[in-house]
Amino acid sequence: MHLLLSSSSSSSECILPKPSSLSSSSAGMATTAVGAAFLLLLLLPFSISIPQPISDSHRSAASNLFNQISPSLEDAYEALRVFEILAIEKKPLDTADTCKKVLENLGSSSPLKDVFYALKVNGILKCNIDGTIFKDIASRLKATLHDASTLLDIYYSVGSLVLIKDQASDVDVLLTDANGIFHSIKALSQSDGRWRYSSDNPESSTYASGLALEGLSGVISLASSEIDQSKVSIVKNGIVKLFDSIEKYDDGAFYFDEKFVRGSEPQGSLSTTSSVVRGVNAFAAVTSGKINLPGDTILGLAKFFLSIGIPGDAKDFFNQVESLSFLDSNRISIPLILSLPETVYSLTKKGQFKVKVSTVFGSAAPPLTVKLVRAFSTGAKDSAIIDSKELQYNQESGFHFLDSFPKNVDVGTYVFVLEIVLHDSESENVYATGGQIHVPIYVIGVIKVGNAEIAVLDSDLGNVETHNTLDLSGNDIVSLSANHLQKLRLSFQLETPNGRVFKPHQAFLKLHHETKIEHIFLVGNTGKKFEIIFDFLGLVEKLFYLSGKYDIELTVGDAVMENSFSRLLGHVELDLPEAPEKAARPPLPPVDPYSRYGPNAEINHIFRAPEKRPPQKLSLVFLGLILLPFIGFLVGLLRLGVNLKNFPGSTVPATFATLFHLGLAAVLLLYVLFWLKLDLFTTLKTLGLLGVFTMFFGHRILSYLALTSTKLKSA
Repeated sequence: MHLLLSSSSSSSECILPKPSSLSSSSAGMATTAVGAAFLLLLLLPFSISIPQPISDSHRSAASNLFNQISPSLEDAYEALRVFEILAIEKKPLDTADTCKKVLENLGSSSPLKDVFYALKVNGILKCNIDGTIFKDIASRLKATLHDASTLLDIYYSVGSLVLIKDQASDVDVLLTDANGIFHSIKALSQSDGRWRYSSDNPESSTYASGLALEGLSGVISLASSEIDQSKVSIVKNGIVKLFDSIEKYDDGAFYFDEKFVRGSEPQGSLSTTSSVVRGVNAFAAVTSGKINLPGDTILGLAKFFLSIGIPGDAKDFFNQVESLSFLDSNRISIPLILSLPETVYSLTKKGQFKVKVSTVFGSAAPPLTVKLVRAFSTGAKDSAIIDSKELQYNQESGFHFLDSFPKNVDVGTYVFVLEIVLHDSESENVYATGGQIHVPIYVIGVIKVGNAEIAVLDSDLGNVETHNTLDLSGNDIVSLSANHLQKLRLSFQLETPNGRVFKPHQAFLKLHHETKIEHIFLVGNTGKKFEIIFDFLGLVEKLFYLSGKYDIELTVGDAVMENSFSRLLGHVELDLPEAPEKAARPPLPPVDPYSRYGPNAEINHIFRAPEKRPPQKLSLVFLGLILLPFIGFLVGLLRLGVNLKNFPGSTVPATFATLFHLGLAAVLLLYVLFWLKLDLFTTLKTLGLLGVFTMFFGHRILSYLALTSTKLKSA
């Protein structure tokens, strides 16, 4: 059982930030479950997600994830769209083959969904499509809209017409009855802002809300005359009601969840949230005025998508990247993301505290100021240790930073409260900053270890029998001796770089007997001093009355302590009394877990001596007795006067007779083989086949003989 003396460096992409590697001056450093448990307890107050903007890691993942996609045009579009958003030049699929599929799915009999995604793919690849094809599709889609009764039919039809409008400007796609179609979609809405898939299905869906908003935006862009603005205002109010049902995580991420709706595919929170974001963005893009959605909610949606990391599923990856692209350019409010390159800062190395503010795709933020409103230790949240101060901005790197940590910041775990203040800007864009942002920070440093000493004391008077001063940063070891009437005392002091008393999460002493039995004791602290006293008279039972050599090992460490250590201090020779009869026995030595991989003991086996067999002459006599029935059979045939006079002379009957006798001979031969080598199951299977063969030809020859006999009698 050892201390966690070091932990790997982590970036702020992790949900739980971890300290960077903590060095140690001792070769005895180790990483075990005990240390991990203590570190987890330390990190509990810091379970805050710090989202990072989309980076090159997403581009690399996209190239791998969409390298081999399924042949459907929906998957092809999602791959192409991701590569387009992430500005990846290499296409994820063969353009010629994909354009061929696009033409195949633009036929008059293709389903609406296939036509929709064929046009989406064509919008990116710009395939060579004849204008008459667009005209035929537009006529079919308008006819479908006239009789459409489900939300999906309207969605695919309107969406396809919008795509044709962008790809073929000479095709008439305007809707003369746009208000009627708008009303048909609006009739499927519910009072809570959600939509139904059809009038026959009473269940409302959050996912369908995104589809409906996309459909409505398409109707507005295709309308030949202006849509009734009162209806548009009603839809905007419905969007606000829809966002009333949004759910929230503790870290400030917002998302939509979906219940199962009969007659539709089940949708997860990622696809549902993506559908709503896509629909709201499309509706806001084609309408004037403002949709009253809080900026914190838009920022929370961005946090939700960014906190997912890099999805391993192509559909989830597409939903994440496309939704973030919409949030990055929407008309409501554009979220700004505050990210940290490091969450661990060393007082020893004089590191800078830096933050960066950017859009979700890492683009430069508008002119702004980052303020450190306050900072507090996780152990004392009520008392701020830093007054409000403004971070400086480096235009070349794009970071806001503190030149140095204030003197009242010592090693420990802190929460920095930051605030982003936007300057007056001529840009028409509205930005969401999220108000005050809580950022977890680790401040680490080298802990001073001093005044270390170890002594053997007299049990009665407390006089010092043996005293040694220790240098815990060195490799010196001590050799002590004691009996059960004496005590052992170890003491030392720990100070932070600012001279304050430091209390590590782990400080324990281990006594390791020469029989490999270990005893671990926690080292307590009183004020500025850490001290532990072993009263061997009271420990004889715990030590199992085992005299001999005990190694003394001290372990001290903490997640914010750069020089955590676990080192051997020396050994003590203990002289303990003999164990009484009823005293507990020491446990068996631990079994080496790797011993099971070694060679096993050699197995020596002696076979049983063969049983005594009868003499060879007796065996031959027995064989002769077995052959007697066969000899009797042959003699019987001669006595009966068997001859070949009745053997058929014609070709076909003669063939049947020959095969019949060959079958009988094969059966006899099978019996011989069974006696010599075959097993019972093989013999029975073979006998079944030979029996059918012999019976068939026997029946044929006997039928022939009976017919011949009947003719002779008639003659």
